[in-house]
This record gives sequence, C-alpha cells and structure tokens, in this order.
Amino acid sequence: MTAGDPLFEAFSIGNLRIKNRIIRSSISGRIDNYDGSGTPARIAWEEKFAKGGAGAIITAHVPICVEGRILPNYATLDCDERIPFWSKVVERVEKYDCPIILQLSHSGRQQDIAGFENGDRLPPAASDRIDNFHGLRGREMTIAEIDNTVELFALAAERAVRAGAHGIELHSANGYLFTQFLSGPINDRADEYGGSLKNRARFLLRVIDAIRKRVGPLFPLIVKIAAADHHTAVTPWLFWQGEGNTLEDALLVSKWAEEHGASALHVSVGNIFPHPRNPAGGLPLPEAARLYDVMLSSGEHTIRNYLIFRFAPSLGKFIWDRTTDGIQTEGINLDASEAIRKAVKIPVLCTGGFQTGSFMRKALKDQKCDAFTIARPLIANPDLPQILERGDEVTQKRRCTYCNKCLVHVLEDPLGCYELSRYESYEEMVSSVLDFYKNA
Repeated sequence: MTAGDPLFEAFSIGNLRIKNRIIRSSISGRIDNYDGSGTPARIAWEEKFAKGGAGAIITAHVPICVEGRILPNYATLDCDERIPFWSKVVERVEKYDCPIILQLSHSGRQQDIAGFENGDRLPPAASDRIDNFHGLRGREMTIAEIDNTVELFALAAERAVRAGAHGIELHSANGYLFTQFLSGPINDRADEYGGSLKNRARFLLRVIDAIRKRVGPLFPLIVKIAAADHHTAVTPWLFWQGEGNTLEDALLVSKWAEEHGASALHVSVGNIFPHPRNPAGGLPLPEAARLYDVMLSSGEHTIRNYLIFRFAPSLGKFIWDRTTDGIQTEGINLDASEAIRKAVKIPVLCTGGFQTGSFMRKALKDQKCDAFTIARPLIANPDLPQILERGDEVTQKRRCTYCNKCLVHVLEDPLGCYELSRYESYEEMVSSVLDFYKNA
C-alpha cells in the first residue's frame, strides 16, 4: 500500500527528511550504567524499532546533568565523554534509514529516584510547590541557576550535533522542568519567570534561543508541549487550585516556540507523569502495588498512593479513571493537535495510543497532525510500521491493550510488554521482554 499511502509519505522537520509518518516516541528503561554512560543494551533497544520500520526515533529522556536526572541508569549527555556512545547509537540506527532525535531533559522536582549523588538535596525546580500526585518536592531555582541551566541545555544540544544526532527534542511537557515553569498552578514565582504566561514561557524560549545560537537555524529542534494541564485530574479535592493551562495557553506557547526557532511541535497533555490522559488507558493497580515501593522515599504522597494501590484498588481506579471514562484512548490528543496545527506553520506531531492504520490515515487526511509518535503499541509490536505498510492491521491478539503494565514495570524491570493475554505462556512473555538483550 506504500504508493499513495499518506502514512508512508515522507515529510520533513527542518532539513530532516523522515520516510514515513510513524515516529517511535520517547521510551526506554533503566538499561544504561549508573554513572550515565551508555550500554550495548541501549543500542540494541533503539535498533529494534529502526529495524521494525519506524520513520524516526525519539530517544528516552537524555539528562543534561545528573542533578536533573529523572531516574538513574539512563544515558546522559552531560559531558563530552558521552558523545562517542551516542555516535554509536546513531550509527546503528541510521543504517535502516531511520534518523534518531535525542530528547534533552531536566527533571526539576519530578525526580522519581534521585540517586545517591544527589543525596537528600532537593532538585532545582521552577518553584517550591509540591507535586500533587507523588508529593515530589523541589526548590525554587535562583536566577543564576536558571542562567546556568539554559547554558547546560545549549551545551547538550551542541554535543548532540557532534554525536551525529539528526535532531533534538526539548521535553517541555508531562511535568518536567519546562512544564513546571509553564504551568500556572505549579509556578508561583514573583520574578520575571512567574506571573503571566509570557513570563512563565521565558525559560523555554531562552533555551530555544541558546540552542539556536549554538547549533544554527537549520538543525531540527522539536518542542514537546502539553496541550492542557488537567491539573486536578487525580486530586479533585484540590479543585481550588484550578485546572491550570488550557489549550488557548498552549496555542500561544506554540506560536512563541515557532517564532524562536522550533522546527516542529509534539503534542501531549498533562502537567504530571504519569497522568490519566498520558499515557491514557488506566493504571495497572496490582503491578503498581508491587513495584511502586521503590518510590516510597521519593515523595510526600507516595505512602498514601502505595496504600491505596495495595489495599483500596477500587478507590484508586475510580480516582484515576474519573476524568477519562468514555474517552477513546487512540487519538486522545488529536483535537488539540489539530488546533495547534492550524495556529502554526511548522509540522505538528501527535502522541496518543496510535496503532490502527485506517484511523491514522483518516487523521492525516483530516489534517489533524503531520505524524504520529508511538510508544506502547510499538513496545507491543516493534514491526507495527511494516504491518501497516503491507496494508494489514494488527490482529486483536497482538494489539496493545493500553494496560500500562509497561509503565510501572520500568521502575524496576526491563521495559517491555507485560500483558500476559498477548502471549501463549509466561515464558514467552519473559523471552519477548528480554529479546533486545540478545543483540546487545
């Protein structure tokens, strides 16, 4: 079906040509070395999606500094010594005509497991406000720390270029540092980085400017944004805080990002992670009760969450699902993506459980987005692009169920599909989860 198939038409982000409209979104696991150096397992992990036909790969979060690390055992780009490893990743992936885009990140307060290097120090954040879900806390950054962090992003971008990466993405959604500045209910600063939306966007726009100064105007730079905060989705008792940034706010931020040099926008939703709408599909409470314990010392609400997950799962399910009941998971962000696409002239990527070829082709025809970023359905079926290119659909047995077991397992286990109903046996599931290690 490739000829005339909109899903397999090439498109461009800046000067980067991408062979189809299926992009592997930011996913990985704790498979690198503790010190931030990369491993052969990481290379094999990225390669399997390139081999499966993905048009491009956006890496999991790449910390720009240890202080801003979300989890240990993720490869960093905080020093020149990391460049050769990322060059190896690029070399392995691009032989499949699959460019790789490094997602530069900083946790801010959303530091799930700090690691011993950070000790008991609170991570630098936009403000002192506590995270509603996990109860994660940061400390308000000084102006000097903001200036330094802007430079750290620019240096990491320059290293990405030197490593041969085909582009970079700024993770400015889902509760991480950029979101903490952008989000009204989180950012209560009283200086030039707080107050109005323009002030709250100042940090993000400064980083874009600094990166453009380092890497030039043509290097592909994607900005991932939250189309809306849905701030009290899991904390309805905090209704007085309001729902936070709206789609109208996201439209303004999108336009400003384009004006400052963004090559594309990547639409997600939510100002925490995980969030009922990202990744949509529900919270696997039995797994959460078993695996969430590694975060017990990380936040002030983690014990509350753990007790709910373990002893009151019905209550946990009600709270988690209350704002998403009746909403279709596949394409959950398409309406927001369409609105943003109409407001800018650069490509718009959309995430949201995509795995049905006919559904995706219609979304392209209706001009709701320019490409799809996919995580969980590609974990379930790394060869999904090849299936769709043949004109087939994923069989019911093989479809991603959106159970989100992969999400909670990643805290302790290798990232993979843990939905037993998709396999003939437990042993087959284990073999599937560990398959990329065989090629490491």
